[in-house]
Amino acid sequence: MYVVKRDGRQETVHFDKITARLKKLSYGLSQEHCDPLAARIAVSNLHKNTKKSFSETIKDMYGHFNERSGLNAPLVAHDIYEVIMKNASRLDSEIIYDRDFDYDYFGFKTLERSYLLKLGGKVVERPQHMLMRVSLSSCFLICMKDDSIEGIYDTLKECAVISKSAGGIGVSEEHRARDLFYALWVPDLFMQRVQNNQEWSLFCPNEAPGLADCWGDEFEKLYTKYEREGKAKKIVPAQTLWFDILKAQIETGTPYMLYKDTCNRKSNQQNLGTIKSSNLCTEIIEYTSPTETAVCNLASIALPRFVREKGVPIESHPSKLVGSSDSKNRYFDFDKLAEVTSTVTYNLNKIIDINYYPVETAKRSNMRHRPIGIGVQGLADTFILLGMPFDSPEAQQLNKDIFETIYFHSLKASAELAGKEGPYETYEGSPVSKGILQPDMWNVVPSDRWNWPSLRSTISKVGLRNSLLVAPMPTASTSQILGNNECFEPYTSNIYSRRVLSGEFVVVNKHLLHDLTEMGVWTPALKNKIIYEDGSVQKMTEIPDDLKAIYKTVWEIKQKTLVDMAVDRGCYIDQSQSLNVHMEQPNFGKLTSLHFHAWSKENGTKAAEEEDVEAKMAQMVCSLNNREECLACGRNH
Repeated sequence: MYVVKRDGRQETVHFDKITARLKKLSYGLSQEHCDPLAARIAVSNLHKNTKKSFSETIKDMYGHFNERSGLNAPLVAHDIYEVIMKNASRLDSEIIYDRDFDYDYFGFKTLERSYLLKLGGKVVERPQHMLMRVSLSSCFLICMKDDSIEGIYDTLKECAVISKSAGGIGVSEEHRARDLFYALWVPDLFMQRVQNNQEWSLFCPNEAPGLADCWGDEFEKLYTKYEREGKAKKIVPAQTLWFDILKAQIETGTPYMLYKDTCNRKSNQQNLGTIKSSNLCTEIIEYTSPTETAVCNLASIALPRFVREKGVPIESHPSKLVGSSDSKNRYFDFDKLAEVTSTVTYNLNKIIDINYYPVETAKRSNMRHRPIGIGVQGLADTFILLGMPFDSPEAQQLNKDIFETIYFHSLKASAELAGKEGPYETYEGSPVSKGILQPDMWNVVPSDRWNWPSLRSTISKVGLRNSLLVAPMPTASTSQILGNNECFEPYTSNIYSRRVLSGEFVVVNKHLLHDLTEMGVWTPALKNKIIYEDGSVQKMTEIPDDLKAIYKTVWEIKQKTLVDMAVDRGCYIDQSQSLNVHMEQPNFGKLTSLHFHAWSKENGTKAAEEEDVEAKMAQMVCSLNNREECLACGRNH
């Protein structure tokens, strides 16, 4: 039996070489339960077929010759190439290639297919090379230049130029457009009129100008003024419009909803003017104008990496922990999270200065206001590692503590930068310049984990380098790569198939797999039972109740609990957060109750007032006209 080597030579098969290679690659993995090695073998193959030197790899990519066009077609920009060449030895020495072996198979194949650069159809760089060269602005928010042919097409051109550079775009369009993800920018006045069963007036923006340019009391005064003047094109019951919105959400999942007044009331950019929109995923809330395209540089922090084993030195700590079986011997390292948050803040701030901007309006906005967006991934994994059910009081407290830490240390780092480089250009007049931080806007008193009085004193003296700092975003691709569950979402299933560009994968919750294997109950039969139950373990008699609680899926967690957790961290988020709601059997009653619960929580409504709001909503849904069956309670009327 022979094998064909990479250089084409034939060689007799030596199984001891195969065994030795597998043994070498399995370091740090459980020998008792380890069957994968697939990712490490794939990474090992990549290492054998690529250059170890980062700078030499960049040379190859810079000198790329396109045979089809007959022209040089560098894969890296000239200025990036020059920086790397000037610092080649230092950059080469900083890379630790063993980190490539931390990716699981699914994550590595996602990197290989979609991220690692290729020459002649072959991957030429390693994951560590890619991480060394990549930093991009992720989100752009655009305002319509003008309601004219010229303005519309100038806006379309700007969208095209940004899309060419792979930027995500949010546009505030007063006009209908197809094939877009719609969101509603909802004023409090509308929610109040739905609640009180009043009418809602629909206006032509040309005949009732300025409504998009104001919020709060000013919006209400202008809106009611136009109503009194009879400028409404159409008047409809607010509840009729509300149920049309819910119908669309039940059928399609859209439109997304954001509360305009809350977004403006709690923004540190409110001194710039009225904020008119968010990005696609609703976590970036920034000021836009015809001359300023909002931009945000994003990074997510992998929270599971801060779960530590008690008594294990950091230098010898395993890079990844799995399962909940040893959770009593673990803790969350807030000091390390603080350190990493500071580093992320410094790095994202640096990107603002050195980044490529596809349009001048984006550069102008980013240089003036310098916003960044720090998010997280793997919150659900973190809870599992610490043995906390997602809906437990312990998890709810950790959720608050994590985001308090991130907000505090991003502020602290930004203040340090301001002390060296000065505050951002439009700092004066902002809430922070007046001593108002995000918890103050929510009437929340932070814990005493960190020295808030000292931080406030520092900010009052030197200001901040960045107008906005925290924006928990969806983290689909990066979570796949790092092997974490997305952002702060619970697991949607414990076993599922995922089809991506690199192929179709059966994904098993690695923590559950570890715990059940440790217990000795993982079998093909049990796997098939879990698949039959759509990834739920709640009916599995082989699994104890404490594990069932830890491995609840999002469909088995009360959505009000998720909203409450979002509100709990909201007082430490100065942009917004991308929150999904999951209901197996949504109806008008459930959605109405949840929406108004979220709206009243965000507005700081007191408990007694909130109960009154929800009582009115239940009565409203039960009194719908022309319905044989009430969708809220299921009773016939």
